[in-house]
Order: sequence, then C-alpha cells, then structure tokens
Amino acid sequence: MSVPAIASPGLMQHRPFVLFWLARVSTTMGYQMMALVIGWQLYQLTNSAFDLGLVGLIQFVPAVFLTLLIGHAADRYDRRLIIRVAQAVYALSAALITAALVVHAVTPGLLFGVVFLIGCARAFEVPTGSALVPALVPAALVTRAVGGWTSANQVAIISGPALGGLLYAASPVAVAGLCVLLFCASITLVSFIVAKGPLAAREPPTFSSILAGFKFIGLKRRLLGVITLDLFVVLLGGVTALLPIFARDILAAGPIGLGLLHSAPAIGALTTAVLLSRFPVERHIGPKMFAVVAIYGVTTIVFGLSTWLPLSMVALALLGAADSLSIVIRFSLVQIETPDDKRGRVSAVNYLFVGSSNTLGEFESGAVAAWLGAVSSVLIGGLGSLLIAAIWMLIFPDLRRIDRFEPADAKEAKL
Repeated sequence: MSVPAIASPGLMQHRPFVLFWLARVSTTMGYQMMALVIGWQLYQLTNSAFDLGLVGLIQFVPAVFLTLLIGHAADRYDRRLIIRVAQAVYALSAALITAALVVHAVTPGLLFGVVFLIGCARAFEVPTGSALVPALVPAALVTRAVGGWTSANQVAIISGPALGGLLYAASPVAVAGLCVLLFCASITLVSFIVAKGPLAAREPPTFSSILAGFKFIGLKRRLLGVITLDLFVVLLGGVTALLPIFARDILAAGPIGLGLLHSAPAIGALTTAVLLSRFPVERHIGPKMFAVVAIYGVTTIVFGLSTWLPLSMVALALLGAADSLSIVIRFSLVQIETPDDKRGRVSAVNYLFVGSSNTLGEFESGAVAAWLGAVSSVLIGGLGSLLIAAIWMLIFPDLRRIDRFEPADAKEAKL
C-alpha cells in the first residue's frame, strides 16, 4: 500500500508519526470492516431501519457517560497505553463476532452487545489519538500532520469496506477474522512509538480539573462555534447507517455494492487529504470551512435522490472530499488553540459533541427512515446541513472571518 499522504516534506522523517499513521490505517480498516459485517448481519436478521439507527445510539451512550473520565485520563496517563487498551477491546469484539459466525449463533442481542463494547473503546481511542497527533511532530508540521492523519482514516475507509465487501461475499468469517489481525497489528505498531522524554507534570484529579475541557471551550468562542457547527451538521446529514438499505433495496447492489458505497466517501476524502498534506490551506480558512459544509449538504441531497449506483458513488465521493477538508480545518483549529496539557480533555469534549454526533446522527437517520423512509431521511439531512451553515455564519461571525491558522490570542497580541 502506498502512503502518499505522509510523504510531504518533513513528516516521513518523524518515525513516531509514521508508526501512528500505519496503526491508524490498520485500526480504521478493522473498524470499517466490522461495521460492514454488523450492519449487513443486523439488517438480514431484522429488516429494520430503526435497528440500524440503534447501532449509532448504542455507540453514542458511552461517549456521554465517559467523556469526563476519558479527557482526564488522556491528559494524566500515557496516551499510547490508553490507545492500546482500546484496540485490545476492538480485537476482543471482533473475536466474539468471528466465533458467533463460525457456530451460526449471531443474534441481534449479540450484535448490539459488541457494538456497545466497540463504542466504549472508541470513546477512549479516538479523542486520545487526536490529542497524541500534535505531540508526534514539531509545531510547524501540525497542520500537515493533521492532513496526513486524516488521510490514514480515508485510506482505511476506502480499502476496508471494499475489501470487506468482496471477502464477505465469499466468507463472512474471513472478514471478522481479518479484523482481529488488523487490530492486533495496530497494537503492535503503537507499542513501537517512543515518547519524547518523560511525561510532563499533570494536574491532580480534582472536579475542577476534570471540567477544564468544558471551561476552556466555553471561553474560546471560535472553538465553541467550530465544535457545535460540526455537531449539528453531522447529526442531521449522516447517511452511513442507511447504506445497507440503499445497497439492497434502492440500488440493488448487494454486499459488494455496500462495500463500494462505504468506500466512496473515502475516495474523495483521501484525494483531498493527499492534496492538503502537500498544499495545506493557509488563507481564508473561515469562508472555505462554510463553503465545504454547503457542498456536504448538496451532495447529501444528490445521493438521496439517486437510483443509479455510479451517481450515488460520485455523490458520496464529493461528500467525502468536502468532509475531509472540513475535518482538517476544524481539527487544526481545535489543536492549535489548545495547550498540550488540556488537549486530552478538550479532545474528549470535541469527541462528545463531534465524533459521537456521527453515531447519534446514525440513530436520527434510522429513526426518521423508519418513519418517513430512507430517501426522505437523507433529503432532510442534506437540507438541514445547509440551514445550519447559514445560521452559524450569522451567530458566529468570527468563524467566517478567520483568515489563517493561529490562536485568536496570538492574533490579538499582534494588534
């Protein structure tokens, strides 16, 4: 597998980042393939759009109850250890699904239980990984590292579902077993990452320190605007949970088509991430962020109206490209404006409001689809994304005026 997105000048010279990039590809491939297996198995067993949405709700619950613990742990303990433990839970979950497939004992209850385990582990792994990225490269390379880190996800989201769909047609057991191997490989790669010197002194676990992430975001209006913008856009605009319905009932594409649909957004996102790692966004940050949110909404609408697989894939690819640029801009703003000793707690809050909105958005999509149909659910999401972008431009004018990646405090100091 080529790694063009991390080949930008400087990043390849930082071994910890390269190891983490490879680990991220492996973990995300496994996660995406597991999502494909669980989604297809669940829809075969229940034929319920609501149950597909329930998968997202089950993953959302751990993020809500564990946010304060996750953030403090990521700022107090070795972030590499937290990531490895979470990945071990992924491996255990994949092993349970593999065993159930072998003995033909897959049930909705088992699938929901595994989803809950994965949700708990992901609630720790994603924000901790986000907080770790800036520590793997010099400050001057943080924006490029964000582009490279994003590309790791997209490489995996392309190859994982596509490979999973092909293997699933031959043997679902092979897909689940491969997930176990991918998670174990990621644990090994993270184990080889060497920390830069001893851990800095951390705050003791007081109630005030645990809430520091919320307080910090509350004081930074730009952060609040960025995080809540993504929260509502993803909450309304998510289509992932409904892909099994589109693949089977609307596009008549089967599990291979489902894998292609899962991969399509990542094709666009990877292309964007590769370009951003070499040609990072440096000017007119705010206007570009709102522009890509609008593109995200429009392409969601096109996907909802399409009944032709190639058009659906193109719409999802453009959606993924817009989302990738939006992620790099938002993630860079959050990391640049947050000091390292608070990154774990801020990343945990960011995951609660942004990352977990993906899973809650899946529940919203499934619930609306069960009520109004899958196509109506997607169209409502796309129109809602456009409306949210317009409203946020009015109530957070500072966001649309952002020109460069620099903390607001630094900009004020120059004046």
